[in-house]
Amino acid sequence: MKLRVLLPSLWFLLCPLGLLAQSDPAARTLLIDAALVASGPESPLVAVGERGAVLRSTDKGETWQRVPTPATAMLTGVSFAPHSAHGWVVGHDATVLHTTDGGATWTAQRPTDDIGTSFLAVLALDPQTALVVGAFGQSFATHDAGQTWAPFRPSEEDLHLNTLALTPDGTLVLAGERGLLLRSTDRGATWQPAESPYESSFYGLLALGEGRLLAVGLRGRIVASDDSGQTWQPVANASTALLATAARLPDGTLVFAGQARAFLVSRDGGQTFSPWSPDLTTAVSKILVAPDGTLLAFGEAGVTRLPAP
Repeated sequence: MKLRVLLPSLWFLLCPLGLLAQSDPAARTLLIDAALVASGPESPLVAVGERGAVLRSTDKGETWQRVPTPATAMLTGVSFAPHSAHGWVVGHDATVLHTTDGGATWTAQRPTDDIGTSFLAVLALDPQTALVVGAFGQSFATHDAGQTWAPFRPSEEDLHLNTLALTPDGTLVLAGERGLLLRSTDRGATWQPAESPYESSFYGLLALGEGRLLAVGLRGRIVASDDSGQTWQPVANASTALLATAARLPDGTLVFAGQARAFLVSRDGGQTFSPWSPDLTTAVSKILVAPDGTLLAFGEAGVTRLPAP
């Protein structure tokens, strides 16, 4: 099942270390996803989480302010179009929010009237085009900045669709429940399944360029592709804890995180891994590199600045 749905809201019972300076108490609440608004040294960051929380930072993640939105449900995903201030947030209760000003203001959109729909991930391809996916195969796309949405069906099975990624060569990759791995070379119009080495669920994708992709999930599973998601191979590592997210630092180091204390580091592009023990003891749903190269963790402890591994 989806870590971003299941992470318990127990941050107030814990005493996490390394928290950033925060101007809004919501920055210590459960945060599920985060994204850079656009590439560049002054790019704002946006994080989302429980009870409709949308937080924004304009100082490379040093301080965070809550942005008013019409959302009250758990928010699970955020994505901005490349080199653009246009983006989307998704969540439970069929929640979709749209911004055209880098996350400073948000308006609600409604791909479906089924309030029971739980969206789990969103990917903005450009200011007009976005894909949202979620539980039980629910999937919608817009090509007019959210004025209209159309359902699509990437898989014949109604599995939970957990995460989306865009590779540098323009391939879309989707990962989900029971080892589901899909790819599209036509911006999501059609999808092709790939054989998975494992039947366990995947929660995170990392595109590294030159066709290389990594997917992470339950029981510490890591699988790699060197052909933009056409084929996948298992990658050995000693971790057995759920992995939910991965990021690449400016020096090429890869960092992986998930359940409490589950951190891995790779310095060879995801060929080998070693455990890492930063001073953070709570679960992490997303790790992100800030514009200044700082590694930020989002999860049960809110926003946490991590040292270089």
